Amino acid sequence: MTTSPPRDAADLADLAGSLPGGALITDRDVLAGYRQDWACDPNAGWPRAVVRATGTADVQATLRWASATRTPVVPRGAGSGLSGGSSAVDGCIVLSTERMRAITVDPVSRVAITQPGLLNVEVKRAAAEHGLFYPPDPSSFEICSIGGNAATNAGGLCCVKYGVTTDYVLGMEVVLADGTALRLGGPRLKDVAGLALTKMFVGSGGILGVFTELTLRLVPAPPSASTMVAQFASIEAATAAVLAITSRLRPSMLEFMDNTSINAVEDYTSMGLDRTAGALLVGRSDAPGATAAAEIALMAQACRDCGAADVFTTDDPAEGEAFAAARRAAFPALQRLGSLLLEDVGVALPKLPTLVSGIARIATRL
Repeated sequence: MTTSPPRDAADLADLAGSLPGGALITDRDVLAGYRQDWACDPNAGWPRAVVRATGTADVQATLRWASATRTPVVPRGAGSGLSGGSSAVDGCIVLSTERMRAITVDPVSRVAITQPGLLNVEVKRAAAEHGLFYPPDPSSFEICSIGGNAATNAGGLCCVKYGVTTDYVLGMEVVLADGTALRLGGPRLKDVAGLALTKMFVGSGGILGVFTELTLRLVPAPPSASTMVAQFASIEAATAAVLAITSRLRPSMLEFMDNTSINAVEDYTSMGLDRTAGALLVGRSDAPGATAAAEIALMAQACRDCGAADVFTTDDPAEGEAFAAARRAAFPALQRLGSLLLEDVGVALPKLPTLVSGIARIATRL
């Protein structure tokens, strides 16, 4: 059982003195909101204080003080994580980057230099103003921070074609546990001198250091995507279609929903999904010109060959986005059903049918 934090913050005076006014918070009601992320860890502890950093200097001051006093630090972005990475431990300092939100875009070099507190969707919007695109798109892209994305090496619906966060981090400023700030990489695609330390820090979950600035690679904005939606009687048929599609092309999105997810999302959104479907497959192509139509046709035929009961295609961006939104809604929809324990697994493509059918068998025993 965890205990509430001590009310006397007198021993935090040195830390408070090194930070801007209002950056250090010890109010119990406020601390309660920083104990957990979306993983809702029931064993999360009580932080001693929260630091809302506004820049690199605040992060350095906090980590220097914590190192000197041997106080644990839990870095926190937007608190949208599902793996408990921001769960507080008793007596820790929660170091929040939510107020670090500056961004600049260099359209010539095709990079964005951003502080970690900016949301993924805000990075996308800033890039779009220059005709550019930041591909990684976790389902929580509207509420998750770019620093948290880097800490977890987030992927998203587009990763099947575009890759994950580490493929877009060209450089960073990161503060180590003793308060030392390092600059790694930079705004260039080729950076092969020395060790690839940026790759080591991305995905480290805040264990190795705290990001205070990220240099992100942007790409030219693709055309509006065309979409295919296929309905199957069974999850086995849907996974067979996945293998058939990915053996011939790289869609910009290829997402799967089983019957449980379909019904949960329909309860949540009332968008008209067929509750009797055993599985739903959503594929998209953002290839230029006639290539998109050809890829969508190929995906549709692959689904029919694998026994799809119904196949729908559209070039309307709004219609396509509605189905992508349905897939993104799966987590909050399932969360409404009760306590939810998430696992993120990956297997080689040939083993996908075995994985999916195995999960279905396990579900019947619960």
